[in-house]
Amino acid sequence: MSPAAPETPFDSGTFLKSLTTRPGIYKMFDARGDIIYIGKAKNLKNRVASYFKTQAASPKQQVMVGKIAQIEVTVTRTEGEALLLECQQIKRHKPRYNICLRDDKSFPYIYVSTEHEFPRLTFYRGSKNKPGKFFGPYPSANAARECLKLLQKLFPVRQCSDAFYNNRTRPCLQYQIKRCTGPCVGLVSSNDYGLDVADTLLFLAGKGEVLIGQLIAKMEQASGRLAFEQAAQHRDQIGRLRTVLEKNSIPGETGDVDIIGCAVKLNLACIQVFFVRNGQHLGHKAYYPTLPDAQSPANILQAFIAQHYLDKQIPHGLIVSHELEEAELLAEVLSQQAQHPVAIAQRVRGERLKWLQLAVTNAENSLAAKLADKQGLYARFLSLQQELGLPELPSRLECFDISHTQGQHTVASCVVFDRDGPVKSAYRRFNIEGVAGGDDYAAINQAVSRRFKRMQQGEHPAPDILFIDGGKGQVHAAEKALADLMINNVMIAGVSKGPDRKPGMEKIILANQQQALDITPGASGLLLIQHIRDEAHRFAITGHRQRRGKSKKQSVLEGISGLGAKRRQLLLKQFGGLQGITAAGAEALASVDGISKQLAQRIYEYFHPQDGY
Repeated sequence: MSPAAPETPFDSGTFLKSLTTRPGIYKMFDARGDIIYIGKAKNLKNRVASYFKTQAASPKQQVMVGKIAQIEVTVTRTEGEALLLECQQIKRHKPRYNICLRDDKSFPYIYVSTEHEFPRLTFYRGSKNKPGKFFGPYPSANAARECLKLLQKLFPVRQCSDAFYNNRTRPCLQYQIKRCTGPCVGLVSSNDYGLDVADTLLFLAGKGEVLIGQLIAKMEQASGRLAFEQAAQHRDQIGRLRTVLEKNSIPGETGDVDIIGCAVKLNLACIQVFFVRNGQHLGHKAYYPTLPDAQSPANILQAFIAQHYLDKQIPHGLIVSHELEEAELLAEVLSQQAQHPVAIAQRVRGERLKWLQLAVTNAENSLAAKLADKQGLYARFLSLQQELGLPELPSRLECFDISHTQGQHTVASCVVFDRDGPVKSAYRRFNIEGVAGGDDYAAINQAVSRRFKRMQQGEHPAPDILFIDGGKGQVHAAEKALADLMINNVMIAGVSKGPDRKPGMEKIILANQQQALDITPGASGLLLIQHIRDEAHRFAITGHRQRRGKSKKQSVLEGISGLGAKRRQLLLKQFGGLQGITAAGAEALASVDGISKQLAQRIYEYFHPQDGY
């Protein structure tokens, strides 16, 4: 639905008379009170006045101005402060007429727990406020995990969790295949292990050539001592390091740089960011900002940079594919945010130019694929509208599915599609509690009820169609959940797999209809239904496995009141494991430091409820 036009035109003349000439931001509201545009200005009066000069305004700008019912301004001390405030407000409100960047997860890092006697390498995502060293950011979780796999082949430093490490009595498979030196069972000294950690930190810090030099010296020393096996190990490690460095290094780059290319076509844009840290290419990522209308690549890049780096680690340099009108202002604001100089380069040569051209080529290829997918997806929505007999083209679909193992650890999933495809930020899972194991009808009812209660509280918009993976029973359960909430404007459709459970043979069951809907064979709308159903199924199974895995990892000792983590570890060490604790008497348990007679009694009765004390 388009923003409402005001009943009476906005009185721009009166508003402009009292408007300040200082820098700040302005918010434009429509008649419903929704923000339709946010902008910043060095001179608020001049900038806002420019919108009401019809001879200078584009047709789409005139449409936007025609919807203005109110304008609010916030004065700032500098234009830089206005730019920061504008970006924050755009990310928060996502006005229709602004270039908006979709929210994404924080970037992953590789974390080294250097405060530990035997540090661990691990994948990490979140705030960097705990002790240790962080390396990255990496453009995706896959890129970070691939780097961890590579590090495991290069350096025998443990990547196991501390819980796994603390409870080992013999070395694991990683030790057997020479990818760990077995610190968990004392097979390596902290000094020797520390040398491997130091080599890892050098590599992650981009000092691969320094590391190779040190390994060459060690190889020569080992050879001089006639320790030829050790010298051969250093030689092989040097060879592997050189292969990795040649593959990922960028000639001439030694610091942190993001290389940003932009491509635009048919009111769609793709931005490719190549991440270079310490001279090493860590990977790249594509972004698809939402455009209000046709925009130049330079304008899109400028809006992207301002919004993207607002709450993220900022490298020392940005290389962009198009000249930015406010490059100096952006560099100044980013430098203040990062607390170190940030340079924005727009004209580059040599290796930098080759990498920039590669970023643009990737953006163009990704955009071509996105356009083809978007056109195909739009056709599927049109087909869905026809097959279901809808008066309007649907814009939001939701689908629910249930997953469990013999009624245990039941999880419901809710996935969301719009006309651009899956909206993963809107996906939700529900841990089902208080229903009989295996009762899918009650599980669907609970999940739908919880989801739509949140919708009534304004957390998300209502879908046009609610799909349920199941037949008449599941559809009736969802229908009852909505009826209890007095929601009657959402179409409910069950997706039954049919008698042979073959793809393409699904039966679509609408609420309040006895017979399954007769779908045209091969209709592209059915492909859309299959896609959202399969995505709900995948998301439910993933959540169920995570819940089941978490339950399996939980120690039975955690169910004993008053037995904390330290006491659990102490008991496991004293009795050699859970089996020894189970076989011990109350007096033996009470002989362990920190275990009182009352606690020993509780532990014994937990494992022997029929015996008492």
